Amino acid sequence: MKFTDGYWLHRPGITALNPRDVSEVVADGSKLEVFAPTQRINARGDALNCPQLTITFDSPLEDVISVTIEHFQGALDLGPHFEVTEGNPEVNISIEENQTVYTSGALSARIKTDGDWGVDFMAGGHVLTSSVPRSIGVISDAAGNNYVHEQLTLGVGTNVYGLGERFGAFVKNGQSVDVWNEDGGTSSDLAYKNVPFYLTNNGYGVFVNHPERVSFEVGSEVVSRTQFSVEGQKLQYFVIHGDTPKDILARYTELTGRPSRIPAWSYGLWLSTSFTTNYNEETVMSFIDGMEKRGLPLSVFHFDCHWMRAFHWSDFIWDPATFPDPEGMLARLHDRGLKVCVWINPYIAQRSYLFKEAMELGYLVKNADGSVWQWDMWQAGMALVDFTNPEAARWYQEKLRTLLGQGVDSFKTDFGERIPTTVRWHDGSCPERMHNYYAQLYNQTVFDLLTKELGHGEAVLFARSATAGGQKLPVHWGGDCESTFAAMSESLRGGLSLASSGFGFWSHDIGGFEGTPDPDIFKRWIAFGLLSSHSRLHGSNSYRVPWLVDEESSDVLRHFTNLKMRLMPYLLASAEEAYAAGTPMMRPMFLEFPRDPSCAALDRQYMLGSDVLVAPVMDASGSVQFYLPEGTWTHLETGDQLQGPAWHTKTFSVLSAATYVRPGAVLPLGTVNDRPEYAWNKEVEFIAFAPSEGQRSVVSIPTQSGGTALFDVTVTKVDGASQVTAVER
Repeated sequence: MKFTDGYWLHRPGITALNPRDVSEVVADGSKLEVFAPTQRINARGDALNCPQLTITFDSPLEDVISVTIEHFQGALDLGPHFEVTEGNPEVNISIEENQTVYTSGALSARIKTDGDWGVDFMAGGHVLTSSVPRSIGVISDAAGNNYVHEQLTLGVGTNVYGLGERFGAFVKNGQSVDVWNEDGGTSSDLAYKNVPFYLTNNGYGVFVNHPERVSFEVGSEVVSRTQFSVEGQKLQYFVIHGDTPKDILARYTELTGRPSRIPAWSYGLWLSTSFTTNYNEETVMSFIDGMEKRGLPLSVFHFDCHWMRAFHWSDFIWDPATFPDPEGMLARLHDRGLKVCVWINPYIAQRSYLFKEAMELGYLVKNADGSVWQWDMWQAGMALVDFTNPEAARWYQEKLRTLLGQGVDSFKTDFGERIPTTVRWHDGSCPERMHNYYAQLYNQTVFDLLTKELGHGEAVLFARSATAGGQKLPVHWGGDCESTFAAMSESLRGGLSLASSGFGFWSHDIGGFEGTPDPDIFKRWIAFGLLSSHSRLHGSNSYRVPWLVDEESSDVLRHFTNLKMRLMPYLLASAEEAYAAGTPMMRPMFLEFPRDPSCAALDRQYMLGSDVLVAPVMDASGSVQFYLPEGTWTHLETGDQLQGPAWHTKTFSVLSAATYVRPGAVLPLGTVNDRPEYAWNKEVEFIAFAPSEGQRSVVSIPTQSGGTALFDVTVTKVDGASQVTAVER
């Protein structure tokens, strides 16, 4: 939200209170309170009729400083709140004559206490970002609305990334972004997954600790600052320091949560019925038979919405006209070695038998007068489950538990964005704050059930909506995109922005959701999809089995599915980095190469794990331009080598892709290519890519028993060729 008219003036009707100087600082244990009047205090009388802001500095974790700006402190705190880790780091408060320095780990906030307002956030003797005069503002408009904003300076060359799954330009500088979950597809500035956290390439990130709407002006109002604002009288944000972007993400995900462990089978290929298609058990089995006949490895079959009767979503009852024997069918799918996922959402149609039950029990979101909130969008007369009511959450879980008993293994938790703000929640939560946070409660309810019923490490979702903390509940997919190369590109930008927001795993609809992809788009999207953390064939009104596009698509799908299955030892090792440090599996180039300025804005390529570069082909000609950082890069499959740092343009057949391996990397590749679950540390070979003579390394591979196998790997030259020796410890 913009408040100014140019650099000096405010817009008509806007008044602002800005801290002018500091009247007093008070240290209380690990907290520091700074009292900042909004006019100069030169004499005792100046304190009369003078508003004063309270700015509190605290630290929940080492290298993280919390800043809370308050005007009036008498407002009710209705919640909800993000779950934030509260540690007990050692802090140092140094009160000097002209400044006070608050330090946590390597991060310091240097507060000027003489002269104009100013705070420098510093690390290693360098200023990372600053709050300068007029950066802090308590705003009132002509309608009587109040807001608080902060503006942190943007250094020369500082890029801003993240803010959730955003489909526009990858670098956010120059953009206005409202953090507000909406169902807007992938072709607009709306987003399903909004996260009030941004990451920079200058040693810091910022997390705004507000689940309600947060408005960001990233160099788009004051072009040398990032502004963020919320409605009300209070604003809290965290400055998070790290020497590298990976370090910042590690701190941020320590603060808001690391991804939960997910099952190995989820990395295999998922096949969907698609959204509005007609299907029954015969159709489902024909798809599975067709996949098997063509030698196409399949791990998960997904039933989208029409497994339930129209106008009954969601009642969690199989449509008896098309699925008269659901338990038997699911058993037959399990006999084929498949896991089963079914589509759900948190909306209860009026015709669903659950509507009356939930209404009588008080489990639906209500209007202010106590009536049930309803509308006709999406489902006729639909209402919304109130997950702030623990009994309602348990009731919802019981309905899903029945499906698990029938043989369902996972849930696609669709929707969760169309959340009204004129309602009353069971626990009294603020409707504005619940709008985004609802996605977290919804997904947490389902994930907790899966964990309880299936065991730790076996729970996995296919979720669309999320906010901060959503990374704890994988996997998320990119939402509704067109079947075009442009949509393929925007989907990738969304995934890279989500990765920059702390999400470790991400997927998208292979071939696009809307429309029917032509063969060129479908085959190129297959490569992109199988070289993502999770891979799903899904569409809107047309099936996504490859032979309905053309038979060559089956060959392409087989090739890249086989390749991904061979990559399982490497992918699982990469997943361990997400669990341990919040490092995403699909990584923006700047995250892996922060000191290479050519990587700063790259958004059409990424690193899959630390060692494999992927540049999806997004042109029917098969041509793709990509950048390779310094060193000798080797094509993953052909062994062809290219030098970096340099840009390259290459043309690939549909049975190949721009996949280049980092110089000196040793990849553990499975000798199994038809399934994701096997003895990864036994059925494996080690391949060195552009190694140095005598190179030694340690390669870690997860085991099926839940442990880790460590291999000492040595590379020697024999008759001019590299020979790799791996010895398990």
